[in-house]
Amino acid sequence: MPLFTSPSDAKPPQTPTSPQRTSRSDSLFPSAPSAGGAVAYVQNEQQPAQSAQSPIAPAVIPPACAQITEDAGRSILLELEDGAIYHGLSFGAERSVAGELVFQTGMVGYPESITDPSYRGQILVVTFPLVGNYGVPSRETMDELAKDIPKHFESSQIHIAGLVVASYCGEDYSHFLAESSLGKWLKEQDVPAIYGVDTRALTKRIREEGSMLGRMMLQKSTSGKDLVNGVPTTADGEDSEMWRENFEEIAWVDPNKRNLVDEVSIKEPRLYSPPKAGLLHPSGRPVRVLCVDVGMKYNQLRCLLARGVEVLVVPWNYDFHSLAKDYDGLFVSNGPGDPAMVSSTVANLAKALEECRTPIFGICLGHQLLARAAGAGTTKMKFGNRGHNIPCTNLLSGRCYITSQNHGFAVDSSTLPEGWEELFVNANDGSNEGIRHVSKPYFSVQFHPESTPGPRDTEFLFDVFINTVKKSIESPSGLNEPVSFPGGTIEENRAAHPRVSVKKVLILGSGGLSIGQAGEFDYSGSQAIKALKQEGIYTILINPNIATIQTSKGLADKVYFLPVNADFVRKVIKHERPDAIYVTFGGQTALQVGIQLKDEFEELGVKVLGTPIETIITTEDRELFARSMESIGEKCAKSASASTLEEAMEVVKGIGFPVIVRAAYALGGLGSGFADNAEQLRDLCAKAFAASPQVLIEKSMKGWKEIEYEVVRDAQDNCITVCNMENFDPLGIHTGDSIVVAPSQTLSDEDYNMLRTTAVNVIRHLGVVGECNIQYALNPFSKEYCIIEVNARLSRSSALASKATGYPLAFIAAKLGLGIPLNEISNSVTKVTCACFEPSLDYVVVKIPRWDLKKFTRVSTQLGSSMKSVGEVMSIGRTFEEAIQKAIRAVDYTNLGFNATNALMSIKTELQTPSDQRLFAIANAMHSGYTVDDIWELTKIDKWFLRKLEGLSKFGKLISTFSASTVPVSLVRQAKQLGFSDRQLSKFLSSNELAIRRLRVEAGIMPVVKQIDTVAAEFPAYTNYLYLTYNGSESDISFNDNGVMVLGSGVYRIGSSVEFDWCSVRAIRTLREQGHKTVMVNYNPETVSTDYDEADRLYFENITLETVLDIYQLESSSGVIISMGGQTPNNIALPLHRLNVNILGTSPEMIDAAENRYKFSRLLDRIGVDQPAWKGTHQY
Repeated sequence: MPLFTSPSDAKPPQTPTSPQRTSRSDSLFPSAPSAGGAVAYVQNEQQPAQSAQSPIAPAVIPPACAQITEDAGRSILLELEDGAIYHGLSFGAERSVAGELVFQTGMVGYPESITDPSYRGQILVVTFPLVGNYGVPSRETMDELAKDIPKHFESSQIHIAGLVVASYCGEDYSHFLAESSLGKWLKEQDVPAIYGVDTRALTKRIREEGSMLGRMMLQKSTSGKDLVNGVPTTADGEDSEMWRENFEEIAWVDPNKRNLVDEVSIKEPRLYSPPKAGLLHPSGRPVRVLCVDVGMKYNQLRCLLARGVEVLVVPWNYDFHSLAKDYDGLFVSNGPGDPAMVSSTVANLAKALEECRTPIFGICLGHQLLARAAGAGTTKMKFGNRGHNIPCTNLLSGRCYITSQNHGFAVDSSTLPEGWEELFVNANDGSNEGIRHVSKPYFSVQFHPESTPGPRDTEFLFDVFINTVKKSIESPSGLNEPVSFPGGTIEENRAAHPRVSVKKVLILGSGGLSIGQAGEFDYSGSQAIKALKQEGIYTILINPNIATIQTSKGLADKVYFLPVNADFVRKVIKHERPDAIYVTFGGQTALQVGIQLKDEFEELGVKVLGTPIETIITTEDRELFARSMESIGEKCAKSASASTLEEAMEVVKGIGFPVIVRAAYALGGLGSGFADNAEQLRDLCAKAFAASPQVLIEKSMKGWKEIEYEVVRDAQDNCITVCNMENFDPLGIHTGDSIVVAPSQTLSDEDYNMLRTTAVNVIRHLGVVGECNIQYALNPFSKEYCIIEVNARLSRSSALASKATGYPLAFIAAKLGLGIPLNEISNSVTKVTCACFEPSLDYVVVKIPRWDLKKFTRVSTQLGSSMKSVGEVMSIGRTFEEAIQKAIRAVDYTNLGFNATNALMSIKTELQTPSDQRLFAIANAMHSGYTVDDIWELTKIDKWFLRKLEGLSKFGKLISTFSASTVPVSLVRQAKQLGFSDRQLSKFLSSNELAIRRLRVEAGIMPVVKQIDTVAAEFPAYTNYLYLTYNGSESDISFNDNGVMVLGSGVYRIGSSVEFDWCSVRAIRTLREQGHKTVMVNYNPETVSTDYDEADRLYFENITLETVLDIYQLESSSGVIISMGGQTPNNIALPLHRLNVNILGTSPEMIDAAENRYKFSRLLDRIGVDQPAWKGTHQY
């Protein structure tokens, strides 16, 4: 199949959220009735606005994704038990299959997940929309611990019945361990898969209806049927169900009625020995654990072998009592299906419990079987828990852990018999997650401490089990004691870390805006003040910046418009006598004041809330930080500090060129840069010493991947990572000047969790309380990594992470500073889950910086380790292409998207030496015939990103061969799914923006609205945080508010900054006070206006004619306010007015009269006002 074709050249069938024109080829599937809804008027054409409501059993839902790969197979339908049918394309084995439909919210780990025996017989829906990015590693590489099991998988085969994803990257995967694509592996294993499905809509349906049966029906080989791009069509007038004849009809299958354990369990006992000298029994034999395999994941075996024990694996129904003297601990694995089907294992476990010969440990299904053996009951959950971010609270210590889970049944804790108690509970839904015996060494957990995929936070439970085994061997009395766990008791922990008792708190702002320190600190400070006020605390703010929300009346109880420096802070403290101070919400400025006053705070009677000053000093002093990391076995780049030029020259002799020079205590990489020789080193040191008394000289790792994690920790040592981000640009460009993608796209589960585990270990070692950012350099050809730095404060990355995930980092960090545990803070988005969780995204976010370097003469446009950007934009999409095209347009109105430009440039120089034009240099290079390999050699940008951009370049060339009158509707739809704007398409099709809009509106090609809810639709969300996408089949919300739209200021730039955010927020608040529903449109992650709790609805979208019209139509808005956002909204005022949009406030004609120099001049002449002589010129 060609790379750029739609599943059907005809328009997909009409759906409740996508009104369509009728055509002959639409008759492949039945049309759904019109959804009706509110009416909006655009170009004098009446169009029905979309509705979020859909029938119980809708018509066939068309493909929701444009990523049509070269190896795409035939059409395939996913039919649900409730009647819903989704249409997509096959990319696995070309056969039909039926099973139980379940969803999983993990963002990485698809090779591990689909080989997990617990998924046996299930059709797995992956909520993260981009799947297959890092390919599949070798199936032949064997594990180092157990020589005959594959290293990279959880069993020797794929166990899912089928796979459902939104987008599949085909052969464009990128990872140094990858040996094939996911599709090729699925075909090898005869497992069907479908892509092009709106997996968020599907997840919501499963969430509401519960896990249900599904069947994937493959398109039949055509015979005598018309073909349109491989899809058969039916003639007009055929019965509405005739389309079924084109697809294989198979029976429904309920795998829970089978003994799935018998299908996946080992058939004969198998002994595994640790590779090195292990633990020995007093008799001289190895310590042995008997593992009852009811569907064991290989990593459970690895975890046991790594702890030096011998493991005897036996089948699920093996009578192991005859072996009682031959093993020292009993382990019961995870597995699939209903625990009630495994009665023989339950009977054997009941005997083991009664005999009490060894400690017992169970995981997942093993947990349920142990509970049933003890006399408790189990129940089937509505849709189960399947993900990598599920918080579980230890009822002994009160500690909350992030766990990996995969189960559809749960233990009913109310049925636990005497002698048993709950050990863990799910912090989200309250379900049981673990039990233990109060006087015997028996315990089990529902989650997966062995992870893979998922976090490693609870792997210590294997140590608990082995230590219990050793204890029982050493002393028989150990068999009459309960299992002991680290972490102390709840009472001890609360006594050691009580809540901070304060009534008055001083918050330090960031002062005036500067490069590297802008509106993000207005956002974080405002959130902190809200959090403190919610706790009834009197707040005092010091910030001289009048153009900020945090200094507005009504937020802080008292505001001092004073410089943020040690002298004035000291005076305010003496006058106000606050109980405590926050120095982590005001950027580098506030930190410096905290460091200067650290020895005076105690005398002044002020507590420092949140991260201790000593920790801040450690993270800011490069040499101290490097030594601190070395003390816990973590790696930083080889480095040394210097206080003089002579010292620097001496230091570099031991490190070797190239090096990076960093100034200590500097903001935005000020005074830093790369040196390839002694002359460059001298120049850099001269600049660095002008800004700082100390420099750190590090070995350069230019070209490695740059990865970031936002980490949160509370006073009771609960830790989470809220967001991970991957820089599009390799190491060498300051992260503030880099394009950033969240979540990471080219990291495997092992990569992701290796760095996550390090982040948690580092933040614990440093003693951070609140939030911090950690940055890594990762070798793209190995697992080697180095820690670049830690920012123990809220930063620009923190603001980006908050907006990218919907997790209010600053708000939570302020609460944590008061000693409130994470698991006692509620998630304000879902209302039913706690804040101790890691957001799961079902979209992709792209951040692009904005530079205004052209406004200054003699300023170098080259990018390096010193930050130069003055603002940044953030975009959200269901594909990378959609998101990055939105972001490119958001940076500047003149940018159409990712396409070649007429700008004069040396392509090779721009690629080799990055500047603010690098992205367009890549577009020009691709347009000129450079290959992905050519560009990679010059830039070291990961090939996954480059191939995605190459696809956009090729699509642009393809669609340019058509005109507006000849372009197929299917190609227009695909263009919109790839993120092309109407204005961009008008250039390709030699037309104009409004003509293209009319074409797509008439064809029913309209965006849908999706929510950002932090949980990938697993729980209902009460968020108003929204974005538009063409890669979906239905909207998440209904449209009946008729709210007033307020257009924000967009990206910060020279001359337009936080002052317009102040205007927008004040307008929103005033409208709400007057009882009006409000809709905010903005795309700047640094602003308060893009905080989800400011407006009734927040659209994180571009402020363009196309997008504003779409939102205006969807919302049936009562009017639009454009005068609060500065120049960006003004640019589209007149076009909106001409399209009958109700503009509130100053008439757009008057705005145009003021903006247009010719009209303004004529107006002055008409009213007799003098003006200087002037003349307009144009450059061609």
